[in-house]
Amino acid sequence: MPAAVVFVAALALWEGLTRASGVQSFVLPPPSEIAAALSREWGDLGAATLGTVSGALAGLGAGVAVAALVAAASVRWAGLRAGLLPLAVAANSTPIVVLAPVANAWFGLTSPLSTITVVAVLVFFPVLVNLVTGLLSPTAVQHELLATYASGPGRVLASLRVPAALPFAFSALRIAVPLSIIGAIVKEYFGGPQDRLGQYITTKAALFQFDQAWAAIVLASAVGIALYLLVVAAERLVMPWHVSVRHPNAP
Repeated sequence: MPAAVVFVAALALWEGLTRASGVQSFVLPPPSEIAAALSREWGDLGAATLGTVSGALAGLGAGVAVAALVAAASVRWAGLRAGLLPLAVAANSTPIVVLAPVANAWFGLTSPLSTITVVAVLVFFPVLVNLVTGLLSPTAVQHELLATYASGPGRVLASLRVPAALPFAFSALRIAVPLSIIGAIVKEYFGGPQDRLGQYITTKAALFQFDQAWAAIVLASAVGIALYLLVVAAERLVMPWHVSVRHPNAP
């Protein structure tokens, strides 16, 4: 409720200031014009959003899958962890504005693999770091308890490490999901199919149709928020026992 009140108040202030000061629409359109453009261009915006989100989710899935495999291997073999984590840091340090043109050159402007690659690289590092931290979080006492039951590495992973890593995994997903949308749009800014949000925003801004460009930006933000809330809902369903999802007054 507080967030909703602040949001509505900010929209009202935005509308009032732009109307009262006479700011031109190409500088900053008021929310009413953005809403009108969103309604008017819903067909094109819906198709562009569907294409962008599908690429973002595919890249997110690829990045999370690779990060999970690397994290499991890193926890199993300490030497591998020492060798792979610096490479992951190097990959995370690569600017997306550099990676996007390279991916376009590798796979082609219209290939979905370019978007998947950019998004996968973008989300790989935060997911990997959180998963490794979570998988290594069980204490020596917990490991000793499983050792008394003659548990092998697979049983330790499934019964101890994975449950301990779940809070870290959802923390990583809360970061990675919005990043995937950002990465897909930034990649599309450097080239891609015309029915994508990145290309839509670029084209409309170049034509000074900023109400439509802002409508696409608002829609992209709404999708990112919706996906974030889905992750939060999934976290509550998967691990309601964890303190991070319990009510503050719960015992």
